[in-house]
Order: sequence, then C-alpha cells, then structure tokens
Amino acid sequence: MCEVGVIAIGRNEGERLRRCLESVGGRGLAVVYVDSGSSDGSVELALSLGAEVVELDLSRPFTAARARNEGFGRLLEIDPRVRFVQFVDGDCEVAPGWLDCAVEALEAAPDVAVVCGRRRERHPDRSVYNRLADMEWDTPVGEARACGGDAMMRAEAVRQAGGYDPAVIAAEDDELCVRIRAAGWRVLRLDAEMTLHDMGMTRFSQWWRRSTRTGHAYAEGAAMHGGSPERHFVRQARSVALWGLLLPLLALGLAWPTRGMSLALLSCYGFLYWRTRRYYSATRGWPAAHARTNAAWIVLAKFPQAVGLIRYWYGRLSGRRSRLIEYRGPVPAGG
Repeated sequence: MCEVGVIAIGRNEGERLRRCLESVGGRGLAVVYVDSGSSDGSVELALSLGAEVVELDLSRPFTAARARNEGFGRLLEIDPRVRFVQFVDGDCEVAPGWLDCAVEALEAAPDVAVVCGRRRERHPDRSVYNRLADMEWDTPVGEARACGGDAMMRAEAVRQAGGYDPAVIAAEDDELCVRIRAAGWRVLRLDAEMTLHDMGMTRFSQWWRRSTRTGHAYAEGAAMHGGSPERHFVRQARSVALWGLLLPLLALGLAWPTRGMSLALLSCYGFLYWRTRRYYSATRGWPAAHARTNAAWIVLAKFPQAVGLIRYWYGRLSGRRSRLIEYRGPVPAGG
C-alpha cells in the first residue's frame, strides 16, 4: 500500500475529522489534510494524528476543488511514488477494507481511472434530510459517468486531466470526471462499502441551501460542457428550468387573464411525483416508502435548485462569480 496516498479536506469538522483520519491511519500511508480556515482546532487535531497539514490561503476564494488540488500537489511532494490517491471529505470515515478493494480494482483494469463504492449516512434516522442523503448515495454499481467527493483515483489520470477546476464551487468531481473520461479513461462504481458520511443536517434551511448549490452545479456544468457530446448536466438544468421556473411562472402569471384556469398547470407536479416514484420503485427496486419520500423531495427541490440556476447565471452575466454555498456549521461538541 506504499503507492497509496490519502487526501482529506474539511473545515470545522470536529470529531468527524478525528474519525476520518483515524480510519486511514496506522497503515504507513501518506495522509494530507487540507484545512480551509477552521476555528475548532482541526489543524492541531490533524497534526496530532500524524497527518501532513495544508492550510489554504483564505485571501483567495475557497472551493473544495482548490483544496483537493493543493492536497494532491503536497501529497506528490511528500511521496512521488504514489500511484493511487484516495480523496475523502473530512466528514467521512473510510470503511475497513475499502482501500485494498479499490487498489485491487484499479490494478485489474488499467483503463479505469476512478473507483468509488457505497457511501452511507452514519445516522439516517435522525432527520429526513439525513435519510434523503443516504438514498442519494445509493447509486447503481458498474461503469459510471462520475464519482462523488470520496473516490480513489489514479494519480496519472488526475495529472493528465490537469486536476480539479478550482473555480467550480459544486459538483467539482463530476466536472473532473468529464475530462478524465474524455481522455479515454473509465469510472467504475464498485459494490463495496466505501465511506460512512455524517451529514448532521437537521433544518429545512440547510436542505434548501444544499439544493440551491445543486442547482448552481447543474447550471455551471451545463455551461462548461453542455455543448459537447457529453451534454453534461444539460438534462438536469433543463428540468430545473422547466419545473422550478417556467411552469410556476406560467401558472401564476396567467392566473388573472385566464380567470385561474392556468393554475391547473400545477397539477403537472403530481405527474412528476408519480413518474419519479415509479422510477425508484419499479426500475431501481426501492421499498415503496423510500420511493415515495424521495420522489416528494425531488419535486420540492426543483424550487431551490431554480434559485441556484438563477444565482449562477446572474453571477456569470454580472461578472461576479458565486462564492461557496455552505449549508452546515461546525459540528456540535461531542457530535
């Protein structure tokens, strides 16, 4: 495993960071923690656990993409022999056996650049938002278009692609995977436990901001790669524009001249709910209760995602790029 390195990124993760770093410690691996201005002692904690620490210069806008790039650069300085890099968010812990499983998969398929597995929520029953995240992580195994923030990547492929785009504020992993696959590499999702994630989301306002960030990611991804055969995030951005903007504007804007008849358009959300629920229950085989819950929140998410869409295009047209959209504060003591 001497050819494997780990890069963790975070800000004010508290005990989540301890669990993260301890899950990859004791194996003789080079571990780099990239901190983005924590005030909870995260830097001191990481140093005490034997990690190399990179503290970002906060005079420049912070993004997770920038943090991963700086961690990657520092990792290769520490150990140029590293061939495989496990990227992990500081609120996740790596599952036992995952690193060996990922290396084995990469060794067996020289054209695979990225492998990821199953990310699960630590406390899915503490809030509906945690449960939604746990369902969100449940994606099909096999060849994939992209990975999430937790993944093992071939260092050669990351270098060849030029690393992450530091200006992308959300879904930076998807954007990198677009370029990696364009270079001829593959992305593979394994049927294996990878990480345990601690969402810690308890408020609707947090869910709203996270969904706004998703809409921003769809708009930015479509603007960057939507014109290529990849059509990256084009379908998602169009769906948000239709359901989150066009349909409600038509229904409400025409209510007066149509004497309220245009409000019948709002019944289309029932169709969207039915179609989404059917996909998860019939196609994906989810339990009926999970399919119903997920479908309802997917429909509702169109509205904050539309806010993210507007936010991206306003920033682009005004020449002021959006800053990071954060949805969660520091972890409570003992959390």
